[in-house]
Amino acid sequence: MGIFDKFKTGFQKSAAAFTSGLKEIIVKKELDDKSLNDIEDFLIQSDVGVAASAEIKSIISEKKINPSKDLKDEINLILKEYIVTLMKPLENENFFNKKEKLNATLVSGVNGVGKTTTIGKISKILKSNGNKIMLAASDTFRAAAIEQLEMWAKKIDVNITKSSQGSDPASVAYKAIDEALKNNFDQVLIDTAGRLQNKKNLMEEYKKIANVTKKIDPEAPHDVILVLDATSGQNVINQVEEFNKIIPITGIVMTKLDGTAKGGILLAVAKKYKLPIIALGLGEKEDDLQIFNAEIFANTFIQTS
Repeated sequence: MGIFDKFKTGFQKSAAAFTSGLKEIIVKKELDDKSLNDIEDFLIQSDVGVAASAEIKSIISEKKINPSKDLKDEINLILKEYIVTLMKPLENENFFNKKEKLNATLVSGVNGVGKTTTIGKISKILKSNGNKIMLAASDTFRAAAIEQLEMWAKKIDVNITKSSQGSDPASVAYKAIDEALKNNFDQVLIDTAGRLQNKKNLMEEYKKIANVTKKIDPEAPHDVILVLDATSGQNVINQVEEFNKIIPITGIVMTKLDGTAKGGILLAVAKKYKLPIIALGLGEKEDDLQIFNAEIFANTFIQTS
């Protein structure tokens, strides 16, 4: 299965809901004010966000649409062009390339978004690009998290630094980076405990992990990836807001896009924060994390080819 097919399968629920929803609205050959307002409302209900929805409505209303062409096709084309224009600058395939020096990546997010699994899948792509990888099991609150990361390390044959449950998470991150520098590793991925963005003590500990890495390399962490769960809808906006206050986010990964009919939330995040989109989780399998591509996303989201 090629990358386009994987995107298409992963976005099946969102694309089907989006296409059928628009079809119900666009029943005439011309758009009137009511149709434009209905399109805007529909986009907002699809979690595209108020700002992006208003902008899309404005673009559609100002566009001279050829009356001899299918109106739905013309609207889809406008939507595709909007998505590509908005999201093309947010592609960051370079994240997966081999760097000239050690790159330490801090991976964060709230409980249950799939951080540990995402780290495993990211590591597989990094390894395929020739990177020597060290995983840091800094989610020391749960023994299951350490075991899960260990399982991934074995599965894709990469190194892991761990400690016992209850150990200081920052010390595990420090040890991993120290060992990676001494042994010419290319990448360190630091798993962190799931934490609610409104729990001050947990967020302070998260900040401590980042500060400790700077003792080895003042530029660390070189990347800060926030993992978001698409099924959480508009809640992800608050998560980006709060995590970004603690340590500036350099990229996002959105998971579980195959499990929701409201994949439009990715547009809302892109419009509001303009953060690089590293990859999208489109299923449970090992290879279901796909490097983000704006054009493929646009084509599959609005079901054009």
